[in-house]
Amino acid sequence: MRNFYQAGRSVTYGVNGAVATSSTHSSQAALSILKSGGNAMDAAIAACAIQCVVDPMQTGIGGDCFALVAVGGGGDIEGLNGSGKAPAALSADYLMSKGINKLDPESAHSVTIPGAIVAWTRLHEKYGSMDFADLLAPAIDYAENGFPVTQRTSLDWEMGVKRLLKNKAASDLYLKGGKAPAAGSIWRLPKLAATLKAVAKKGRSAFYEGEIAEQMAETLRAVGGVHEAADFAATHADFVTPIHSEYEGHHVHQIPPNGQGITALIMLNILKRYDHDGLDPNGAMRLHLEAEAARLAYLARNKYVADPTKADVPIDMLLSDEFAEHLCGYIEVGKAGDPTGANALERHRDTVYISVVDKDRNAVSFINSLFQGFGSGIACAKTGVIFQNRGYGFVVDPDHPNCIAPGKRPMHTIIPGMVTKGGKAAISYGVMGGGYQPVGHAHVLTNIWNFGMDVQEAIDSPRAFYDAGILEVEEGIPASVRAELVGMGYELADTTMPLGGGQMIAIDPETGVLSAGSESRKDGCAIAY
Repeated sequence: MRNFYQAGRSVTYGVNGAVATSSTHSSQAALSILKSGGNAMDAAIAACAIQCVVDPMQTGIGGDCFALVAVGGGGDIEGLNGSGKAPAALSADYLMSKGINKLDPESAHSVTIPGAIVAWTRLHEKYGSMDFADLLAPAIDYAENGFPVTQRTSLDWEMGVKRLLKNKAASDLYLKGGKAPAAGSIWRLPKLAATLKAVAKKGRSAFYEGEIAEQMAETLRAVGGVHEAADFAATHADFVTPIHSEYEGHHVHQIPPNGQGITALIMLNILKRYDHDGLDPNGAMRLHLEAEAARLAYLARNKYVADPTKADVPIDMLLSDEFAEHLCGYIEVGKAGDPTGANALERHRDTVYISVVDKDRNAVSFINSLFQGFGSGIACAKTGVIFQNRGYGFVVDPDHPNCIAPGKRPMHTIIPGMVTKGGKAAISYGVMGGGYQPVGHAHVLTNIWNFGMDVQEAIDSPRAFYDAGILEVEEGIPASVRAELVGMGYELADTTMPLGGGQMIAIDPETGVLSAGSESRKDGCAIAY
């Protein structure tokens, strides 16, 4: 229970439906759809489409999408991988012939074909109940008639100005006089509205075939890309069987690689081998154990995670108890470990996340992203689409499983989460924040299961992120705890911005009451009825 003498948010409770997004615009629209008879998938798609307009640095139709679905609140979780692929003409040999041995996040070579729209249409075909055009109508209205820019969005927009100024179409679409809009100002995106109207009318084909696809391909080729209209036409989203691991009697489900969800599961497999009783949830020992689990899990991610249709990804080994025990052998409690991992593996930043549960207990964990702020910064003037830079997740090393190749998906950071217990959906959740997401997943879930927090407290709790030898800590980590962590051998750094952002909806198995929490680090909210 929160301390009501301190600033904060209460848990949002409901019985008929709940939504949690990082945008008040999206949350309101999603709840309206639930109240009008739409289901959780209808609400999630509508909410995401709105955020592709009102949070253009965080997400867009030029990005990718993943989802986990629990139909009727059951325990058989279904997944969808809507991540795009490298164009057919792009290979490591091609890049190396151009003297490129590392991808540039602002280069056309970092732009994989957007997978969001085909993901939405496939999800709608299988799970949706309302007309697809009606789901996009609120987003079209915001794009055409304008939306008020919220506070956190205005800050993130300002941080993207430098990137936007490098591309005329992007700066024309998203800046005025070279400046980002202030909080409270109205912004319109008429070109994007026209593209969304076409998609609302004709669905997938409007985006991936014909004039819009040709215009997008032409835009990318004009800045050095090798994209063709045929690459767009070949784009598809795939239903997949989630992977999972067990923690405190719960099953935690993730999309399998090429996503990094397996990293969160490796972390949990490590953490469950340590006793958390009596630890301060914001104390040095808890953060130390989390940092060490992250250190080793991310080393495993970087070595093994890739597109499993193009490389051998040893999923069973990575999720095995033997591998977790092996990694624990490289943790010395009370001491920061070697950032390189030594011989530990020799044997073996910006997004929107949406959670919705409806009256029939259909639960949807839905995530959509451009990767970095405003993605590649490359925009198509005619369509209003700004392109993701997911290709930056590739490496240019022919011997690495995640090496760039024609028609290959990159290692992907966005990961929706779903928890089941006793054969029923228990928690639909996600934590945004690029590479931070696996740590965020492990952090919020262990906040609940090991430290007794409710869903809102679990999201609000101060965060730390061990990354490449540096332990980044938020302002909420006390000075005394920081001193202890330094004494353990960690190099600390203050976060430049709050770490990630999360949404969570829990389903009480006895009463059916929905408990929803939304990220205080963002502009959104949880709403239920």
